[in-house]
Amino acid sequence: MNDAIRCANRKPDTQGERTWNRLRKVRINRDVQVPTDRFTEYFKEFDNVEAVRSIFGEETEKVLDGLRVDFVSGIDYMRVNDSDGDIMINPHYLKHGDLRDIYLDLIHELVHVKQFREGKKLVDRRFDYTDRVTEIEAYRHTVEEARKLGMTDEEIFQYLKTECMSKEEHRRLAEILNVRVSKHS
Repeated sequence: MNDAIRCANRKPDTQGERTWNRLRKVRINRDVQVPTDRFTEYFKEFDNVEAVRSIFGEETEKVLDGLRVDFVSGIDYMRVNDSDGDIMINPHYLKHGDLRDIYLDLIHELVHVKQFREGKKLVDRRFDYTDRVTEIEAYRHTVEEARKLGMTDEEIFQYLKTECMSKEEHRRLAEILNVRVSKHS
């Protein structure tokens, strides 16, 4: 338990009671020991998360048990390897990133794992990042879970921002996902 964050041992934070109640049910081991390992060695109880079960259904345990994570310093946060379907995670991000962001990123990437398993092309360069069908589907799941965590649309809008998108793409993605923000955001 020393190398795992057990959310039940943390006091509720400013994110609100709903965030607290959902995140305390999972454990995220932030202490990376090997470059590749089973998903379930680092992410405990995700098979019981409603958002994850909605992605994989009856196959949830089987998929998570067979899923691998690769710890790679050369990426910004996390992504799915489009050659083998593993989740690639920056170990610094896992160790130091915001727990809520890591959780939501995992939901997003698990949708990409499902898409990969279905044979979908994850990166279609004919489209901008925010216009890719696979990204919109993954972000829809993530935004739904963010709302269940009690995040405001403004907080969700900030979460959606990544270095790979322009301000216009960021706003367009928020609009596609029905995330309402002020004109000054």
